Amino acid sequence: MPTDVYIAIGSNIGDSMTIVDSAINALGQMGGCELSGRSSLYRSEAVSDIEQDDYINAVAKIKTRLEPMALLLELQAIEHAFYRRREQEQRWAPRTLDLDIILFGNRHINDSHLTLPHPEFSTRLFVLEPMFEIDGDQFIPGYGSLRYLIDHANPIEMVKLDDYDG
Repeated sequence: MPTDVYIAIGSNIGDSMTIVDSAINALGQMGGCELSGRSSLYRSEAVSDIEQDDYINAVAKIKTRLEPMALLLELQAIEHAFYRRREQEQRWAPRTLDLDIILFGNRHINDSHLTLPHPEFSTRLFVLEPMFEIDGDQFIPGYGSLRYLIDHANPIEMVKLDDYDG
C-alpha cells in the first residue's frame, strides 16, 4: 500500500524557479513513487543568520512504496544532480536544491539520519502554506490542523508566485 509523503523543496542559488520545477518533475520520475500533488511556487526570505538571497519554495505530495531511508537516499541523489553541497559547519547555508521529507504517512522516526515528522516543519510558513494549498483540511496528529499551525508559525516575508494549473 503506498504511503502519502510531503516533501518541501527549496532553492536560492541559480535559476531557482526552474530548479524547483525540475525537482518536482524528478520526484514524479522516482521508482516506486507517483506525484499526487504540488503547490505553487513561493518566494520567501531565508531563515538563517547567514546573509543570502531569498528562497523559491514549494511542497510536493507523492505516493510511495519506498521505505523512509530509501526515499531519503533518492532525494539526496536528486539534490546531488543539482550540485547540492552540504556544508556541515553552515546548517542554513545557501543551496541549489534542498529536499526535505516533512511527513511520511504517520511514521515517527528519530535517528542520526532522519527525523520524521520533520522537526521544524510546524513553525515554517514556507512549508505550511504550500502544504495547505495541497491539502488544506489536513489534521496532523500531535500538531493540529494546518490552519492552526499557519496561524501560530513564525512570521516571515513570503509571496505566492504562481498558481500551478498542472
